[in-house]
Amino acid sequence: MVDPLKERLDKLKKFSDSAKRRANLYAEVTSIDDKHTARSLGALQKAPAPGKKLQKIGFLMLWVPEPTGVTCAIGGPMIVAGRYLDKKYNGSTIHDVGHTTKHTMSSISDFKNSVM
Repeated sequence: MVDPLKERLDKLKKFSDSAKRRANLYAEVTSIDDKHTARSLGALQKAPAPGKKLQKIGFLMLWVPEPTGVTCAIGGPMIVAGRYLDKKYNGSTIHDVGHTTKHTMSSISDFKNSVM
């Protein structure tokens, strides 16, 4: 027979070990105080979109009234370059990756349910 008190004690030890590991992990995370690390983590939360910015500046330059037409000659290529960057630059964030993973998992489970 298994002693219920020993089972409960084992569970409490496991909870204690888990809490200690979690506390150590949080302590290590707070010790990260590097400027480059903070910048990298910030980029994961909000990715820059250089293509969109370039397109906006190009449209502004295209519509600025100027007698020489220099801004019109510069604005068009900026818009084209912005569109190209939008297609080639991956501006996904952690939120986008999580959303895509969730969608993929639901598709896999739907397929699994339809097969079985």
